[in-house]
Amino acid sequence: MLLLVAVLLFSQCDTEDPEPENEEELITTLEMTFSPIEGGDDIVFSVYDEDGDGPIEPVYTNGTLAANTNYNVNIEVRNDVDNENITTEIIEEDEEHQFFFETAVSLFLEFSYEDADDNGDPIGLSTIFYAQEPSNGTLTVTLRHEANKSAEGAINGDPSNAGGETDIQAIFDVVIE
Repeated sequence: MLLLVAVLLFSQCDTEDPEPENEEELITTLEMTFSPIEGGDDIVFSVYDEDGDGPIEPVYTNGTLAANTNYNVNIEVRNDVDNENITTEIIEEDEEHQFFFETAVSLFLEFSYEDADDNGDPIGLSTIFYAQEPSNGTLTVTLRHEANKSAEGAINGDPSNAGGETDIQAIFDVVIE
């Protein structure tokens, strides 16, 4: 009997609590603020999805960019239901997050990353976009968690080979005049 108690006590002491998983946060809002480098009014593209991946359709605010103009672009990500700024978490976990930007062939819009994590890999909260000649099309913005930032094309904003989990994806209609 004493042996049985000793075995039970030993096995209980050896048990470790499982590591808590990084619970996926609710993201309701993504805002991209385009600030013309040469001065002028900011243009804000945003998506609001009150239930995240739920059945309620997201509400988009699209904008018009000026042709032949460079823009500083900053992204803010929030959970407006719980009043949380998710951007702060992205900065704290910068090595685990990257924004990817894909444009329709018909849209003459280029970008370059302006921020990097501690390994020198892009994050995408701060970018420069160059609106070229008049055109229109879609800009797809994807935030990936635990993407392979060294995958082919990832440094150029192509998520095809990066893997990871999509935290949010927004497809904006962009007009360049």
